[in-house]
Amino acid sequence: MATSTIIYKGNLRTKSTHSDSGTEILTDAPKDNHGNGEAFSPTDMVANSLATCMFTIMGIKAIDLGVAIENSTAEVTKVMYNEPRRIGEIIISFAMKGKADKKQQTILERAAMTCPVIFSLHPNIEKKISFVWE
Repeated sequence: MATSTIIYKGNLRTKSTHSDSGTEILTDAPKDNHGNGEAFSPTDMVANSLATCMFTIMGIKAIDLGVAIENSTAEVTKVMYNEPRRIGEIIISFAMKGKADKKQQTILERAAMTCPVIFSLHPNIEKKISFVWE
């Protein structure tokens, strides 16, 4: 079974439907590339996917450690390069909440760096990841 189905809606917009859940995601071309910037662009979704994947892996490990990291946040910045137009950098700043000692923090941070998305991104994309613990 397919993971998703995508419909090109016209005017540089797509609608993706997740096969299992029926959840829908819209994308729109960014303003700097002929679009309206009214939704995540495809490259925004790539950068965002890295942070969500890292949170997912940390969440799994946090359960194993008995550490609650709910309400932690991440700020994601995507930097585009030209010639060819591509993602050049992904900058993610995690603001981690929860009571984790230094050892647990290190374990969670290292776990985040093993998420499948980070290994799937081209090695030329610079990844600048930081963690700040309360």
